[in-house]
Amino acid sequence: MRKYIVILFCMSVLLVCAQEPATPTLEANDLDYFDPTRVEEPKEPYVFSVDYRVEAGYVQNDHLSDNKTYENTYMHGFRAGATVDFHLPSHFSLQTGLLYTFTYGTAQQNWAYMSYEDYVSPDPVSGMVHSGYINHRLFEHQLTIPVRAYYTIPLWRQLNLFFYTGPQLQIGLALKDDMQADLSTATKQWFATVGQPYEPYDRYSQNELYRTTFQWGLGGGLEWDCYRLQAGYDFGLNNQVKRRLTQDQKMWEWHWFVSLAYRF
Repeated sequence: MRKYIVILFCMSVLLVCAQEPATPTLEANDLDYFDPTRVEEPKEPYVFSVDYRVEAGYVQNDHLSDNKTYENTYMHGFRAGATVDFHLPSHFSLQTGLLYTFTYGTAQQNWAYMSYEDYVSPDPVSGMVHSGYINHRLFEHQLTIPVRAYYTIPLWRQLNLFFYTGPQLQIGLALKDDMQADLSTATKQWFATVGQPYEPYDRYSQNELYRTTFQWGLGGGLEWDCYRLQAGYDFGLNNQVKRRLTQDQKMWEWHWFVSLAYRF
């Protein structure tokens, strides 16, 4: 009888032990995870903000043509204005503003003889065939409205690397062509027939070129605290020639720039 009582007692003890939950074993690296006093830091919510900047720098306007009725002209000058940045999540931002540009350039345009007399009657002084030429001195004033998408990469402390892309609208205010012409009588008569000036005039006011130019830009630079150094290139998307002397006459305006901006 005692034998059975001992066996029942042992089985009862084993059953009670089996029902007790096992105590988890914590590794040293898991102590933080199971720390009951730990409080998760909330993520910083997105806060909309706006930055205002002024910028100024060097710009080169390239008037590129595929027809010799316009010479390729590279104009140099400066650009200055104000911009506003709208900050978006994930290091993105949008920028727009208003910039003023002034550029100056020169080009020489040679004209072949326009009549048989030009060819058979050489210049009495030089003894050479009078083909004719026009020296162009161009002064251009423009307004630019950019719409750029920026992406910023933090590098170290207040030093950031950024890239941008986006369209811009360029509005021509004036493009004065201060010409000095040496042309034959036949060439001047042909100019008068097609309505092409050969004396100083404004290419915009004479409806020779469209005032608006659409461009697409790419660029980037570095930012330190309130200062931003950037460079970029803008590609002209539309033909600027409004009044054509020839059927295939085209001209695009591309430009590149380097500027320094300051954030208030």
